[in-house]
Amino acid sequence: MLRTFVAFLALALSACAPHIVVLRGGTLVDGTGAAARTGDVALQGDRILAVGAYDGPADRTIDCAGLVVAPGFIDLHTHSDSQLAKPKLRQNLSYLTQGVTTVVTGNCGYGPVDAAAYFNEIWGRVGTNVIHLVPHGSVRAAVMGNANREPTADELDRMRALVDRAMKDGAWGMSTGLIYEPGTYAKTEEIVELSKAVARHGGFYATHMRNEGDDLLKSIDETLRIGKEAGLPVHVSHLKSAGRRNWGRMKEACERLRQARAEGHAVTADQYPYTASSTQLGAMLVPVEARSDARKLDDPAVRERIRKSVEERDGGAMVRIASCRKRKEWEGKSIKQIAEEEKRDAVDIVIEIQRNGGASAVSFGMSEEDVRIAMGYAFVATASDGSSKLPGDDVPHPRSYGTYPRKIGRYAIEEKVVTLEMAVWSSSGLPAQVLKLADRGALKAGAHADVVVFDPKTFRDVATFDEPHQFSTGVVWLFVNGHAAIENGAPREVLAGRVLRHASR
Repeated sequence: MLRTFVAFLALALSACAPHIVVLRGGTLVDGTGAAARTGDVALQGDRILAVGAYDGPADRTIDCAGLVVAPGFIDLHTHSDSQLAKPKLRQNLSYLTQGVTTVVTGNCGYGPVDAAAYFNEIWGRVGTNVIHLVPHGSVRAAVMGNANREPTADELDRMRALVDRAMKDGAWGMSTGLIYEPGTYAKTEEIVELSKAVARHGGFYATHMRNEGDDLLKSIDETLRIGKEAGLPVHVSHLKSAGRRNWGRMKEACERLRQARAEGHAVTADQYPYTASSTQLGAMLVPVEARSDARKLDDPAVRERIRKSVEERDGGAMVRIASCRKRKEWEGKSIKQIAEEEKRDAVDIVIEIQRNGGASAVSFGMSEEDVRIAMGYAFVATASDGSSKLPGDDVPHPRSYGTYPRKIGRYAIEEKVVTLEMAVWSSSGLPAQVLKLADRGALKAGAHADVVVFDPKTFRDVATFDEPHQFSTGVVWLFVNGHAAIENGAPREVLAGRVLRHASR
């Protein structure tokens, strides 16, 4: 009787054991920067069982000959906070089809302040893993509104408490957006004090710096100062040298960061592989004091500053409207084109948009050479600065659909600006290192089974600035926590992502 029971129990346990899937004979680019090699990757449940030559049992074997097997990509900089709570967008398909398995939200100082409530809202209902940063701008707004002044001691304590609570609830660090209201009103000392609260929990500081053009180097110095005085690692978001007169300065900026690292500063950066950026039109062209007070748009001095900003962007030709609710017919057109068609001053077009709720826009303000230079630094990660998208009638930046296949397919495989190994490192191993995420970002036994299998011949971005709503091609298989989110090139309706909570120090 006992023998029969033991046999039955063994059979039952065997039936309940996680299935083993073997990715056989692929080109392994493991996310560490090591040279590619041919081998197998065995997955069991939500973990990687083995990497290399695997001769053990398998419930399913997938022939990966001619395909690249790599860690799922980790996007350090997205704005998918609210989208991931929406039923139609929570699958995060525009990222899955790029090979992304983990996204970071709460960037540029905007997003949910209550991390616990946000996590509960999306828990068990997302297609990718989610990591969250506590957003400084939203914290400041919760305590001080849009006030353009230093906080009182009590207000600083309340902000510190919100940051501390978010970190205890599982946020991984704090972000700032120092060109946006109200973050732009914060002095360095305020950010240092709040960053100290982050440091106590072992988090890091990520920043959309105060200036990415004329004062790029000064902004880098401010970022380094915050890290030094607060005692935590710092990360420069979407590193760029913006504005035609600043083209050619990327080398200097990267060398400033490299030297700081050599001196012991824990500093990294990320970039998206495009020569255009995207944000709110007001943040591009309108003085900060006039963004929240439409009356100031009538001030001749403000109009003159807007005119100067427009002229610096080739009369508005370098700024294209991405989304404008009040004037849908302007989407996809440049400010200059709209002004010419309307037979109006370009400044008046900008002011009309600002008075009527604003617009998001794409700005073609970077040089191709600078983009390529940044890729060559091993501390510069790949990140999209995009958000979860589905095809629509607006004309957004294509980065939400194409960042990773563009970096890997175009710049590494086709043009060999960087090696395939370095491109994958910048998309997986380095982001994991920034986050101190020990069990993702590399192909190694025991790591979580976030794995992408792509065809190097077809892994390409299809989205363009004229037709951005196009999913990338070439991902053949994608596993998120061991579940196939893409199978034989076809997305599956599974929500295998998890909320990844930071373990407070």
